[in-house]
Amino acid sequence: MTIRIFHASSPGAAVLLAAAIDAGCFTEPDRRILLLSRTGPAPEAVADVSESAGFERLRTRFDAVLSWNDAITPFHPDGWNPRADDAPLWERHFRRAWGLGEEELELVVGSPHAGPARALTQVFAGTPVDVYAEGPGAYGPTGEKIPPLTGIRVRRLLHPDLVAGVRPLLLGEYGVEPRTVPAEAITKVVAELADADVALPAVEEAALLLGQDLAGAGLIPAADEAELRREMVRGAVALGHTRLVYAPDPYAPWESPAPVRAEADRLGVELTVLDGPLPVPAEVLVHRLRPALVVGCTSAALFGAARFHGLPVAAVGTGLLLERLTPYENPQRTAATLADAVLPGVGDGEAAPDEKPAAELDGLLAAVAFAMRPKVRSDLRPAAERYLAAHLDSRTWRYFKRRRLASLALPGVVPARLAFLRSNPALRRVVRRARALRGGRG
Repeated sequence: MTIRIFHASSPGAAVLLAAAIDAGCFTEPDRRILLLSRTGPAPEAVADVSESAGFERLRTRFDAVLSWNDAITPFHPDGWNPRADDAPLWERHFRRAWGLGEEELELVVGSPHAGPARALTQVFAGTPVDVYAEGPGAYGPTGEKIPPLTGIRVRRLLHPDLVAGVRPLLLGEYGVEPRTVPAEAITKVVAELADADVALPAVEEAALLLGQDLAGAGLIPAADEAELRREMVRGAVALGHTRLVYAPDPYAPWESPAPVRAEADRLGVELTVLDGPLPVPAEVLVHRLRPALVVGCTSAALFGAARFHGLPVAAVGTGLLLERLTPYENPQRTAATLADAVLPGVGDGEAAPDEKPAAELDGLLAAVAFAMRPKVRSDLRPAAERYLAAHLDSRTWRYFKRRRLASLALPGVVPARLAFLRSNPALRRVVRRARALRGGRG
């Protein structure tokens, strides 16, 4: 008997897992368990995924639905990891509490370098692992070095095809092969949820503004996020839209729609704020409302609206994120880079998504990934050097930091006549040693 445990911490993750099951991405196990978690700064203050609109339609794919938060209380689900010596004890505890017995297990988790996914792969050591990524983070490097005994167990990476023809880089250091979850399966699951009894306003030809908890995630200050929301309103109005629907991030209960309301009032346009009792996944909103425009920052729903629904979209705040994200290796940098490079901005008029050649986007993402995680993805140095030598200009400089390129001896800061020095490993070791000694004196 085989039991497969699927972990999800957002409605979008649950939708992707259901679509992967429907599309035959998994063999049939004897039992499927959906393990839900609430994460973020204050998980106790947000709704559980099981409380999102239409969830009962998803539940039919699973034999049981369990809560990770309940299982590890009072520990925080984002930060808790078992001590190495305690992992076997926790495995016995979970097997007993979840009725797993001594059966063979398989895990399906998000990126295993952080949060509940990391804890699960440590507790159930030796268990085969499939990894999924619901958003544009699939196209970036692994957030940090994961234990080799975890990495070698990962069999594949499941992801939606958010950017046509571009190959994901996540877990590439372990040779993990990506597999696309078919768009048809994803849209079919979303349509199934949209058919549920979800109360939404009857607003025609409206622009849908997607809230995203950037400040709560520590990416930008709250004042900057409030200004981004006002920019969303201004941008939609500038494109000719007088009916707006604002969807706050349902997993940020502290988010206030006041800046959006104030800006809509100032500009004299109609605004509807979605504040129903049940969280409605953004993908369901896009499907049900069929908006004339979708405005957001870096969310998977924004990419999906353009890719899977063919709707006009506009990105806001990508330049600010690229400038403010610290440290450079912040995992959100990949999403901000892709949104900025591929999706039209609110100031671009009725522009369509930028159809850059996939090879050029692959080069950009390889260069950013190497700059973010040079030790994890040292294999990407040649691709990064090729891209920077050929494409670094006034537009693409926004994706890089001069000091970062200099520290890695990458094109853009080293004069061409000295380019041969970049490939000298001995010289690079000397430079790193000099920096270390200088830092020690400080």
